[in-house]
Amino acid sequence: MELEELLKQIVSDDQTHARFLNTLSLQENIGARKISANELPETSTYMVLKHAAEEHRHAFYLKKQVGKLSASACPTYEPDYLLAPYSSKYYLNKLDMATSRYLMEHLHLKGAQLKFAAYLLVTYAIEVRADLIYPIYQDILTQAGSKVSVRSIILEEQGHLEEMTAQLKNFSPDWEFHANHIISIEKNLYQNWINDLATAIKEESPVA
Repeated sequence: MELEELLKQIVSDDQTHARFLNTLSLQENIGARKISANELPETSTYMVLKHAAEEHRHAFYLKKQVGKLSASACPTYEPDYLLAPYSSKYYLNKLDMATSRYLMEHLHLKGAQLKFAAYLLVTYAIEVRADLIYPIYQDILTQAGSKVSVRSIILEEQGHLEEMTAQLKNFSPDWEFHANHIISIEKNLYQNWINDLATAIKEESPVA
């Protein structure tokens, strides 16, 4: 199923939409916690702290948007309040592990260097994806006259992509080669996620 068609189905039903927003909030929260878990306090930079703070804020903002659809929907990130909970929860973890494995095998990185390089490449791939998903989502929200909005997230995600690109240029003259490999890994994980979302929505749809 194409992303646009899938999002239209999601937005058309408030309960499904609330769970989708909660799922996006979960993913932003996982991203923020991974940044915080991997940073070294002695060498934390302005960029890393800013990125972690903004990802936490995105998680909060999306959670707050749920309230525009239902005051009582999705109080936690428990599976019943998510769409495709397994693939949604482990999407980023799988990408992080695959990226770390790639960096160890091909660039022989380890320790702090490995963590920071993985952070740059994973974040870059995720921001490329966000730069595709959120604008389409916002267009559909606007067309539907929804009270939900993700415009503020779009602007910050674009800023993150620019920051990661600049950092990757400093990381390696071959950064595009490495980034494209990670993007290919992310593409497969993304397609699995979209397929799982479509299956979850189909299973919830009433039988005609």
